[in-house]
Amino acid sequence: MKKRTRMLFKISLAFMIVFAFAFQAQAGQTYKLALSLAITGPTSDAGNPYSKGVEDYFRYVNDMKLLGDDKIDCTIRDDQYKTDVTKRNFEDFIDMGIVFYLNYSTGSTLGLKRDFEEEQMPVIPASFHAGNLDNSNYIFLPIASYSAQAIGLAEYIVKNHKGATPRAAMFLHPSAFGRGPLSDVQKAVKAGLDMNIVEVVEHGKDLDNTAMLKRLQSKGVQYVISQTIQSPVATMIKDASRLGMVATSFGQKGKITFTGCHYTGGNDLVALAGSAAENYYWTTSYIVTSEPGAGTDAQIALAKKYGRDDKAAMSHNYANGVMVAQVAAECIRRAKAKGNKITKETLYAELLQMNGMNAFYPVTTVGPVTYSKTDKAGVDTLQMYSVQNGNFLSVGKPFIPEYTSKIK
Repeated sequence: MKKRTRMLFKISLAFMIVFAFAFQAQAGQTYKLALSLAITGPTSDAGNPYSKGVEDYFRYVNDMKLLGDDKIDCTIRDDQYKTDVTKRNFEDFIDMGIVFYLNYSTGSTLGLKRDFEEEQMPVIPASFHAGNLDNSNYIFLPIASYSAQAIGLAEYIVKNHKGATPRAAMFLHPSAFGRGPLSDVQKAVKAGLDMNIVEVVEHGKDLDNTAMLKRLQSKGVQYVISQTIQSPVATMIKDASRLGMVATSFGQKGKITFTGCHYTGGNDLVALAGSAAENYYWTTSYIVTSEPGAGTDAQIALAKKYGRDDKAAMSHNYANGVMVAQVAAECIRRAKAKGNKITKETLYAELLQMNGMNAFYPVTTVGPVTYSKTDKAGVDTLQMYSVQNGNFLSVGKPFIPEYTSKIK
C-alpha cells in the first residue's frame, strides 16, 4: 500500500512539473532590461521626457503583444546625473539578470566603459559623445555623434555663407559632453573645410552674456555653433536679441546666426527663449512634432495612449527615448524570429548585424539605424531645422556630413 502511495505521489509530482513547464511556456518569457538616467537634477529637462519615451514604448510592446506572449520588463531608476549612483544602479541591474542596458550621461558612460566590457553588456546611452566609442566594443550610439552634428553645422555654414571665409565661434558645455566636438571640427577645418574658428567659449552659469557677445561681435564672428543644453543657449540668444545682434536671415551681414546640436534645441528651447529663438538653426537625427508626418502621428498617439502631457508628447527627447527602446525591442524580435535564446550575447550579435538589408527604420528618425563591428553610431543622417514663427521646421533634405569620414 505504501509502495503504491509513493508511486502515485511520484506520478502526481511529474504531472505537476509538466503542467508547470507548460504554463510557463504558455505565459511567455520576460526579458529584463534597465535604464539609469537623470529624471531629476541636472539635465532632467532632457532625461524626464526621455525616460517616459522608454517606458511608454516598452509598455506598448507588451500591450500590443509585439513579441507574442513574451514581455519586456525595463527597470528605470533616477540617478540625478551622478556617476556613482549610476554605477550602483548598473551593479544592481546586473544582479537582476538584464540582457540589455540603456545608459544616459557622457560622464557615466565613460566611467562605466570598463564595466560594460567586463560584463559584455550591449549598451545604448543617451550621450552621443564620439569618445564613448573609443576602445569600446559594447557601446552603441543611437544617432550621429555630437562631433558629426557639429561638423554638419559647420558644413552647412560654409555651403550657405556668402562672402569670404565665415568666422565662427563655438559655445560649449564645460565637460566632456561639450568639449568632445571641438577637436573634430578643428580637424575638419585642417582637412579643408573653409571656416575660421575665431574663439571657443566654455560657458559657466552666467545670467548675462553681454560682454561675451560684444567680444565675439568685435572679432567679426558671424556664426555660433553650440554644443551644450537648452538653458544656456536660451540665455545667450535672449541677450543677443536684446542687443540687436541676432540675424533675421541666415548669415545676415553684421549679425550673428546661432546654431546648435541635438540637446541645444527642440520645443523646450522655444519655450525658454520665446521670440529670441527665431532663426535659430539646429540639427539632430530625430523627427520633430512641429512638422506633419507618420513619425509625428505615431509619437503623439503613443504619448496620448499613456496619458502624457503635451510637453512630453512634443519633446524630441521623448522621441529619443522611444527610439532606443525601439532598437532594443527590435533586437529581441529579430533574435526570437531566428529561434535564438534571448541573452546579452544574442542581442549584441543582432546589433552588429543591423546594416545593409538588415538596417532598421524607426519612424522616430530621419534615417535608418545601422551598426556593424566598425560602425557603432546608429543613424548617420542628420536634418537641419530652423525656428520659423515659433516652430522648428526642416531646412533642406536629410544629409550625412562629408567631413566625418575625411577625418577618421
